[in-house]
Amino acid sequence: MKICTVTGSRAEFYILKNLIKKLEKSKSIKQHLIVTGSHNSKTFGSTINQIKKAKIKIGSKINISLKNDSEIGITKSFAIGVRLFSKKFLKIKPDILLILGDRYEIFAAAMAACFNRIPIAHIHGGESTQGAIDEAIRHSITKLSHIHFVSTNDYHKRVKQLGENKNYIFNIGSMGVESLKQTNLLNKKRLEKRLNLKFSKKNILVTFHPETIKSRNENKNNLKELLKSLKHLKETTIIFTMPGADINFKMIVREIKKFVETNKKSYFFKSLGDELYFSLCKIVDLMLGNSSSGIIEMPSFKKGTINIGERQRGRVKPKSVLNVNFNEKKIRNRIRYSYSKKFNSILKNVKNPYDQGNSSDKLVKILSKINLKNILNKKFFDYKV
Repeated sequence: MKICTVTGSRAEFYILKNLIKKLEKSKSIKQHLIVTGSHNSKTFGSTINQIKKAKIKIGSKINISLKNDSEIGITKSFAIGVRLFSKKFLKIKPDILLILGDRYEIFAAAMAACFNRIPIAHIHGGESTQGAIDEAIRHSITKLSHIHFVSTNDYHKRVKQLGENKNYIFNIGSMGVESLKQTNLLNKKRLEKRLNLKFSKKNILVTFHPETIKSRNENKNNLKELLKSLKHLKETTIIFTMPGADINFKMIVREIKKFVETNKKSYFFKSLGDELYFSLCKIVDLMLGNSSSGIIEMPSFKKGTINIGERQRGRVKPKSVLNVNFNEKKIRNRIRYSYSKKFNSILKNVKNPYDQGNSSDKLVKILSKINLKNILNKKFFDYKV
């Protein structure tokens, strides 16, 4: 069986890395890896080099052009992706396309596979992010897909609710959680040296992405509320990561860089790689922003997450996640509470709902035995509620 796997972003690759390596070693599966999206962009740190560093074989590269972060620019990138993926699929003729998540470059790959009659296996379907257009893209990919690997029972129910065949929906947990458990983490001194920074008495990791259902001005105002809440923190090191390649990401990068230039103990990184990123997650006191990583991976470190705004609204969240609106005063109150004895006692007993063991092994086992006969003849299943 030939499986074509696609990766288009650094966060997605961290989740897929162990799986990709296991697919390479499988005796019953031949893998072709396509690298696309922000991996091929210098703006995002040319993270294709991290794939090479992991000694993973790259089958193809597809450049969808990420120079323009406007609505028309993202639409153009999507259209380029559909055309180039279709051309590539005609050449390599995979038996299955394996994709993860909800980004537009992954949607482009799914559309191209649909037109080329290639069965699709989708990871992390059924999830909800009501503050981003990813919400609609993810559910659209679910309807284009034939095999579903979900991360919780709630998401299993939702994919089933979308009319998918329950016999092809598999709850395997999150491979992101599996990945962090298999990463050799650095101690504080080594991490300071590698990143050329100095940790303080308090340390916060900030991951902010645009809420893509909102306008540029709304996102700019939201970011300003977040930055104002951080401005007067004392004895605190603040570490910002790069936003994803979404609409208006350039504006966010500019505003964060301005903040870092005028605020001591603040740092900005284009790309960290899984070793540095997960090491930071372990060492910092909390994560602040609106990244799925704060909800899916951070709980495994028994650390708190302050989830701001609507981007992640609808996701299954453990008790380590504190929700708050984009309001300077409310964010500052949440930061103070995250250091309280009450909240830290809660963190000690937090269980990560996305942690279900060796997720990648489960996926490889299922795909190696899957019956593809007539799988393209999809039926909408009406289930009694």
